[in-house]
Amino acid sequence: MTTFADPVPGGRPGDLRRVAALTADLSARGVRGIVLGYVDTAGIGRVKTIPTARLEAAVSSGVGMSPVFDTFLAHDSIVTTDVLGSPDGDLRLYPDLDELVALAGQPGWAWAPVDRITQEGARHPGCSRTFLRRIVTDAAERHGLAFKAAIEIEWSVGLGSAPAGEFVPAVSGPAYGATRQIELSDYTADLLAACAAQNVDVDQLHPEYAPGQFEISVGARDPVAAADRSVLVRQTIRAVAQRHGLRVSFAPAVSAEGVGNGGHLHLSCWRDGVNLHAGGEGRYGMTAEAESFAAGVLARLPALTAVTAPSPASYLRLKPSQWAGVFTAWGRETREAALRMITGTAGRHDQDANMEVKPVDLAANPYLALGCVIAAGLDGVTAARTLPDEITGDPARYGPDEAAALGVRRLPQSLSEAVEEFRADPVLRAALGPVLADAVTAVRLGEAAAVDGLGPDRVAAAYRWTY
Repeated sequence: MTTFADPVPGGRPGDLRRVAALTADLSARGVRGIVLGYVDTAGIGRVKTIPTARLEAAVSSGVGMSPVFDTFLAHDSIVTTDVLGSPDGDLRLYPDLDELVALAGQPGWAWAPVDRITQEGARHPGCSRTFLRRIVTDAAERHGLAFKAAIEIEWSVGLGSAPAGEFVPAVSGPAYGATRQIELSDYTADLLAACAAQNVDVDQLHPEYAPGQFEISVGARDPVAAADRSVLVRQTIRAVAQRHGLRVSFAPAVSAEGVGNGGHLHLSCWRDGVNLHAGGEGRYGMTAEAESFAAGVLARLPALTAVTAPSPASYLRLKPSQWAGVFTAWGRETREAALRMITGTAGRHDQDANMEVKPVDLAANPYLALGCVIAAGLDGVTAARTLPDEITGDPARYGPDEAAALGVRRLPQSLSEAVEEFRADPVLRAALGPVLADAVTAVRLGEAAAVDGLGPDRVAAAYRWTY
């Protein structure tokens, strides 16, 4: 269970009592270094590493890192806001010991997510993990709500021997085909073993639709832990692949054409151990609060895409009729709707019912994505929103008048359009706070400017190996 306590100078309560035993255990297992990881505004995993013997110092006083990374772009150029992007200042990275794990795919290393605070001990307003933890805490205190969340991970597996910059699929079999599973049997078996060793419960691992594409689904956790797990699993997928001479990409679009890599969010609301998406009197067993939560997310999807689909390459993936969910519509088990209601198998509704947010990819910072989706849902609860009529089939078939009558709207078709929607959304900006909201805007506009004038093939190539 993730701690919801902020780090403070001197360490979180109880951490110093634990750290000696943890250090001794890691050292006995041959762990020589610890990766301190976080995700920046652009969705890039950034790290500092320390020797295992320095864990106590990191827990007590943190590890320094510049706040300039809050306005790094995916390709490492820097944009600025009124308070971020300068070379001045320092922050402290504090590891979360509850999530510390020895990395099975990287022998000799452990990993822990971090929160960032100022040198004076205050929350850093640009820390996305702290933002998500605050959103979850506020939901519990103000609404009595808790959440379970999971993030699907799709990735493309290429040959490590391919020419520099190119993607050559490592498998030749058809979509979802047994051939693909056989061809990468050793790799995927090692990946399952690594996940098990890291206490990551895997629900499914299978070949997917696009060339060389696979998907892994993991068990649901609280939102902060779910975001941590997404980062950890991707680190593991990449590390195990490298040991097999393979190269992986989590980019939204490895190629300009065809189906891209998604990172669909699964989320359910709970109160006192009861799933509010099952057993209610509303449609498909939803309680009124669960429906209002879903309606809040649906209403803010155009603005949310600036957070959930944050790369220029994201808009190569967000195409109609490719199960990417590019219309503001919902439906039960409707994979073309942006919001898919999942009721689960008979006898499992009370545990499995959840909502899936589809216009999400793995360029997204998972802490920002989950935090903003929850903030949108909570606004729906406060306003007692109701869902419009559900849709079935492909919403691309509707003509303009019918779509308007149903409230079915195409999501932004470019990152610049998404930023305009985000800028106009007071709920998301207020949830993020001015520092983080301005960082999101500046970074997205910087990414859009970086590829201005490039055709789809060049945009795909530019981000192919970034994520």
